[in-house]
Amino acid sequence: MTVDVQSHIEIERPRGEVAAFAGDPANATAWYENIESVEWRTEPPLAVGSQVAFIARFLGRRLTYTYGVTELVPGERLVMSTTDGPCPMETAYAWTDTADGYTRMTLRNRGEPSGFSRVAAPVMARAIGRANRKDLLRLKLLLEAATGEAPAARVRTA
Repeated sequence: MTVDVQSHIEIERPRGEVAAFAGDPANATAWYENIESVEWRTEPPLAVGSQVAFIARFLGRRLTYTYGVTELVPGERLVMSTTDGPCPMETAYAWTDTADGYTRMTLRNRGEPSGFSRVAAPVMARAIGRANRKDLLRLKLLLEAATGEAPAARVRTA
């Protein structure tokens, strides 16, 4: 069974600012609750072919994995994938302008679990969805803090 989770949020900041912050692996520990550390395996800045290692905690387990950047359109799209672990995963970010000039960010995780992880795929998908919603809200709160406005929580999972 394939895991495919897509979440969206509207962030009241310009697209370029949201994309620059969210798309920089150095900022991942600021807005991803489960990511403990990030280490560049190639030299920054981020580009197609860049390799970035992450250490995270998910479903009570410590995970170490390296993402390779497979697609990068600055300010619009970032796609990273890993073949590490029991569930090779692709993570994609997309940023679009909203009608009011802010940003709609989409976070998508897709993977094809193997072994025991394949049996646990439905549970994994729900857990990824919950984590993504929390992380996107954390990102929104962080980026909108400078505006002094109380942000509305508009996180949706497809």
